[in-house]
This record gives sequence, structure tokens and C-alpha cells, in this order.
Amino acid sequence: MRWERLFADLETELAAAEAAERDAEVAERTRAEVAKLRLVDRLRVADGVEVAVTLVGGGDWCGVVADAGPDWVLLIGDRRGDVLVSLAAVRSVTGLPPWSAVPGSEGRVAERFRIGAVLRGVARDRAAVRVLLRDGDAYHGTVDRVGADFLELAEHDPGEPRRPGAVRRIRLVPFAALAAVETPPGQL
Repeated sequence: MRWERLFADLETELAAAEAAERDAEVAERTRAEVAKLRLVDRLRVADGVEVAVTLVGGGDWCGVVADAGPDWVLLIGDRRGDVLVSLAAVRSVTGLPPWSAVPGSEGRVAERFRIGAVLRGVARDRAAVRVLLRDGDAYHGTVDRVGADFLELAEHDPGEPRRPGAVRRIRLVPFAALAAVETPPGQL
């Protein structure tokens, strides 16, 4: 009888040690997988979810995630309009679901769909915009041209169309300084 109890105790101890080892391995693998996640991986699964975004230079937007690229997110439905946010200028996001997209699963075409490509579409549409910089400054106008790492904004009064006589100056904005580009609802 004593032998059976001894073997039962040893089996219980072995099972507990194996369970603890398995739990530690699962926890370590989970930490390693989470370490690979990027902000865009969290945003890519939030399509249609309302979130609040706070920018580095100030400014908060509450809107529905309409799309996300490797370095931007488009929020629609904010009372001020739609906003294309540079992920480099994001200070915090709330309202995201707890899951994420698999890092790198967006494909090669989507990976190349960077903020410059989106801004070229804004320039093509000639929409009046408000450009917010990471330091909190803001400028109204129309995006004239978009280079590899900058945009050129023809500054004019809000709500006024871009006409030669209305343009006060052309402002070059490096993407590194860009926080967001805001348009009236439904423009982006």
C-alpha cells in the first residue's frame, strides 16, 4: 500500500511540474508573439470600430476606422470631418478590440500603400484640407503636390476653393512633421 501512495505522489508531483513548465512556455511564447505586433496590426482588425486617437502635438479624434495602411489610419465620422492620421504622430488609441492581425499578413501591395500614395489621391481630388503638424500647428489649403517624403500645401482660407488669387503661400510639409490631414465629412 505504501508503494502505491509513493508512486501516486510522485506522479502528482511530475504532472504538476509538467503543467508548470508548459504554462511557462506558453507565457513566454505569448510574450514573444506580442512583441512582434505593430500598431498597424492592431488597427487593421478594427475596421468599422469606433476609436479615439490622441496625437503627439495635441488633438483628439473619435471616429470609425475606415482603413489602415503601414503608416496611416483613416477615421471617419468625427464631427469635424474625416481624418487621415500619420501613425508616427499617434500618442494613444482607445477603443481597439483585443485581437490583432498577424504581423506581415497585409501583403506586398498593401505594405507599399504608404501615406504618400493616399495623399497623392487627396491632391488629385483637389479637396480643401486642414493639415495638422506634430507640434500642434495647423494650416488650411489644398494639397498641390506630394513627393517621396513631403507634401506641398497651397494655403488659402478654409472653405474657399484653390484659386491663384486666393493662395497666400505654398508650404512644404515633410511627412516627419505631419500629424494628420483633415477633410470635411465624406471627402477622403
